[in-house]
Amino acid sequence: MINKETAEHYLWGNNCHGWYLVKQPHLSVIQELMPPGTFEVRHYHLRSRQFFFILSGKATLEINGLRQVLSQHQGVEVSPNVPHQIFNEGDCDLEFLVISQPPSHGDRILIS
Repeated sequence: MINKETAEHYLWGNNCHGWYLVKQPHLSVIQELMPPGTFEVRHYHLRSRQFFFILSGKATLEINGLRQVLSQHQGVEVSPNVPHQIFNEGDCDLEFLVISQPPSHGDRILIS
């Protein structure tokens, strides 16, 4: 069994947290927490297909130049080579799952 208390933890961005729930060569499942006002840098992945699923809070996702707001228990898929960025523009923590196949680390191209 795995949960946030037993999973490998890391920090990213401005006090954002991640927990590896599954960390395998062909699949990654990460639970992430973003405090209010935080965001990820705009980027895309060459090979990785990702699915973002909101556990709590509201996420603003910019995908290929279009913004959409996702609430609890909503998700969206991002195909390889599609620019995307996630924002927490709300006033409470945002928690979500990122499922990547294959894993996205080392496959990220930043967009300035």
